[in-house]
Amino acid sequence: MKYTGYFLFLVSCLMPAVWTAKTVSKFITPLDQDRYQSIFNEGLRSNDLQSVYYSSLNAAEVEKPQDSCKRLVTVYGESKYNDVEKNFYLTGAWKNFGCKEPIPAKVTDSVKSLSQKQFSSAQELYFYFHSVKNINHPVDEAQKVRLAKNLQTVLLKDDSLSSLGHAFAVAAEIGTHGAATYDRVEEAFVQADEVDGKMLQFEGGLSITALIVNSAFKLASSLQKPIPINADQAVKFATYFLSRASVQTPKGVSILLEALNTLSSQKTIAPICVMLSGNGQLLPESPVLSVRVSDLLGKPLTPALAVVGASVKSKLSNEVLASKVNLVPSNSNPSIFTYNLKSLNPQRGQYKVDIEAGGYKQTLKVNMLGKVAVSSLEIGVGDSDSTSAVKKHSVEFSKKLGVELAADSQQKIVLRVQLVDEASKKPINVHQAFVLLRNKATQQEIIFVAEADSSKAYKFEMDVGARSADFGYKSGLYSIELIVGDALISNSFKWLVADVNIKFSGEAPKENAAQPRQPLPEIVHQFRVPEKRPPRLVSDLFTALCLAPLALLLLLWIKLRANVANFPISLGALGFHLGLGAILALFGVFWLKLNMFETIRYLIPLALVTFLCGNRLLRAIAARGSEK
Repeated sequence: MKYTGYFLFLVSCLMPAVWTAKTVSKFITPLDQDRYQSIFNEGLRSNDLQSVYYSSLNAAEVEKPQDSCKRLVTVYGESKYNDVEKNFYLTGAWKNFGCKEPIPAKVTDSVKSLSQKQFSSAQELYFYFHSVKNINHPVDEAQKVRLAKNLQTVLLKDDSLSSLGHAFAVAAEIGTHGAATYDRVEEAFVQADEVDGKMLQFEGGLSITALIVNSAFKLASSLQKPIPINADQAVKFATYFLSRASVQTPKGVSILLEALNTLSSQKTIAPICVMLSGNGQLLPESPVLSVRVSDLLGKPLTPALAVVGASVKSKLSNEVLASKVNLVPSNSNPSIFTYNLKSLNPQRGQYKVDIEAGGYKQTLKVNMLGKVAVSSLEIGVGDSDSTSAVKKHSVEFSKKLGVELAADSQQKIVLRVQLVDEASKKPINVHQAFVLLRNKATQQEIIFVAEADSSKAYKFEMDVGARSADFGYKSGLYSIELIVGDALISNSFKWLVADVNIKFSGEAPKENAAQPRQPLPEIVHQFRVPEKRPPRLVSDLFTALCLAPLALLLLLWIKLRANVANFPISLGALGFHLGLGAILALFGVFWLKLNMFETIRYLIPLALVTFLCGNRLLRAIAARGSEK
């Protein structure tokens, strides 16, 4: 399996770049950046030394650096990290704060005292080496050689992902002396797990994944070696990192931003973000296609793209609306590119947009909204059992019928509306067409669905008598409203069409009109009634049968003339047999009276005494046997 993983990794590395789109659909937004700065500002005030260090590394501005330096010493003294890690965090934060005072002597002395130590983990090597750099202590070639040997020794004992990641970071700093460590880079990356075919990550989550990616790229750059992943893998790693954009800790945010910067800096494989700018809804009066093209951190690409092209075609019919048109850069934001589709007279519907930006490709989806118009609406009341035509009233859109309708339980209310596209005047279907009836006195509402017929006209018909129960038999004046909505129309509406006075026959069920029902009796849990016991004679007979083996044992002992005289008279022998008998008696009492917990409470001391006495008895018997 290991060699299979190596083979698949090599195949993916050799795969041509043209096979991948090299694009993602997310980026670090300005809102994310603001939230990250809030996390770093909070981290600067933290009592956790690690949080202070990572916040100092990324905070936009540190207020009163000298006060921060003094506080840093206090946090260092209270920290529970080991000395090697504490030294790394303090020296790094001291350097990031730009403290004017020298680093406390006890810290620099502690760092220098480790110069000849053989470290047992790659993480400690990482902390030590960077602490030395932070205090500006020179690292000569001999020490680099020693560190490289120490690295190889550590990796022979521990080649976990964490160990490899820290080893790559140290090897990147010691130059050619760490060249042997580069051979382990491929071994690390084949251990990446693929999620849903879209993301790559290492076991251990964000911290381990970012550590491996950041340190492996640094090592490859230091040794001028090929980058360790291809463009497709870079997209999948970037997708994973962007999925963790909601991270809440200073360390998590710091390593996330570092990883995204690392991937963005690799121009040959760097993924970019190509996505719609806005909600993807194009208004009919101004159908401007707006696309954002940026790096993973939301910054404009450098160098800027010469051309961003787009092809637009209908998702339903595949009819091409625009072919390879050039999008225009926005004056206010160089990462936004736009194109106005109005001259192409786009029809209402869903469209696919194929974006080509340099060597990058991405397919986006947009909705071209239209406007709905009411061609005609008729409403009327007629007999429910009559086949004769219902007298209908025409109502002009957005206006209310001038007369009040009346309907009783022998009649039906009929509404028919024809919806058309405002531009083409053709009948259309919509996702939502409802008729709402509201009681003007109680404000009670009931909604019905209007169904489309073969001519795409929407029709609502309500038999008053059959629907009486739905209205609770509450007669009165009701308003009738038409509600129309659709994901592809920009002017969804709610229209008060008419008022109708409805008179229901019959009464509500008595339980609704009568006094409130009395509460039902309380439900009390009842245990099962015990089964009837057998007669006394049966119980006594069963007890006698249980005691019969014991009586038989005593009779056999008497017949065989058991050597009772040879019984050892000692504390151990008496204690063991009395304890054993007491335990058997306790079981009998448990059967008759005690519960399990009471029995255990008495059994523990009896069992302890019986065990000790039995041990002593066995030793005495063994000693007496050896004398013979």
